[in-house]
Amino acid sequence: MAKDSRLSIIREQEMIRIGFLDRNILEEAYIQQIGEEIAQIIDQTSNPRILISFANVEHLSSAALGTLITVNNKIRQKGGQLRLSDIDPQIYEVFVITKLNKLFQIHDTADKAAKSFK
Repeated sequence: MAKDSRLSIIREQEMIRIGFLDRNILEEAYIQQIGEEIAQIIDQTSNPRILISFANVEHLSSAALGTLITVNNKIRQKGGQLRLSDIDPQIYEVFVITKLNKLFQIHDTADKAAKSFK
């Protein structure tokens, strides 16, 4: 894991909770770093169950959405599951417009998302 990680990563029994330390996920280099860190976690985990909380996030770029799609694909390839939670209403609107709300399982709270894992 990178020393300057901007993610909070909590490993629980059969789930990994990931959160963001920054309110804005806009810079290309930062998004690439996030993607690489999460990919590393996925690679190290069999049947990964990953919950990504956007509790502190106010702005998200389209590149970040692309990274989420890549993360989702990697998790599925490993037979895992991805849940998203705590998405700001304005960001959620982007998910609806782009129809990504149909691709991802999105929950109001991290607790609800955690309970949805099968």
